[in-house]
Amino acid sequence: MAALHLKYLQELEEYMTSGHMQEDFECSPEERRLEMLEFLETLMDVAEVADETATKLIFKNSQLGALTGTK
Repeated sequence: MAALHLKYLQELEEYMTSGHMQEDFECSPEERRLEMLEFLETLMDVAEVADETATKLIFKNSQLGALTGTK
């Protein structure tokens, strides 16, 4: 089972909002830039799954969930 690391997500958010990620990107070699972009693409994919999962967790076994067909 995967561990949940809220602190890591908070640190990642700070890294992106502070501008440090942009600075690192601009100063990095091409290989590292590609790695950073791949990381962000994967993060966005995971965020979509998280949204779907949250919706299922919130609305499962609820009247609204029954109306929308949430399983």
